[in-house]
Amino acid sequence: MDYTQDIVEYIELEKQVLSNLDVESINKVLNVLVEALEKEVNVYIFGNGGSAATASHYVNDFNKGISESLEKKFRFICLNDNVSTMMAIANDSSYEEVFYQQLKGRLKKEDVVIAISGSGNSKNIVKAIEYTKEVGATLIGLSGYDGGKLKQLADYSLHVDIKSMQITEDVHMIFDHLMMSVLYKHLCHKEHLSK
Repeated sequence: MDYTQDIVEYIELEKQVLSNLDVESINKVLNVLVEALEKEVNVYIFGNGGSAATASHYVNDFNKGISESLEKKFRFICLNDNVSTMMAIANDSSYEEVFYQQLKGRLKKEDVVIAISGSGNSKNIVKAIEYTKEVGATLIGLSGYDGGKLKQLADYSLHVDIKSMQITEDVHMIFDHLMMSVLYKHLCHKEHLSK
């Protein structure tokens, strides 16, 4: 079986989506994250499914990858990393509350919340971001498709304008590695990308 044409089509679509990204929005998010670092506030991040894995990856890249060379450290906290906490909330309350309950009473106005959702409409994401807006914390939304409720409520939106969960998730990871590389260069004064 020759999959060459399908491979080429996927790659070409990915290139097209990347070329249409809002660079200024990425720049604004970088500045929000640097301000969070300087103020030493928490950055809560979370998602479902593949977006949960993406959220975990951001924590690794910011808390270890960039922070190991800095005096002040990023304070990323991934709300989907503690399985027992999520299962307890889902069992005792509902799955809709797995992120909200972890933010409730902990989230401060100075903090930053990064919610990752392909559709932007997952009920547990929406409940958590509505609480974020109540508290007045800064909300960064990573979404795909039409962006859903997440794009509507986000203070800063990194939106992937495509009806494909795979390419949406690809680009959400590219946002991570792009921002990590840029901040590593400027904060750590080292080139991260090999030339």
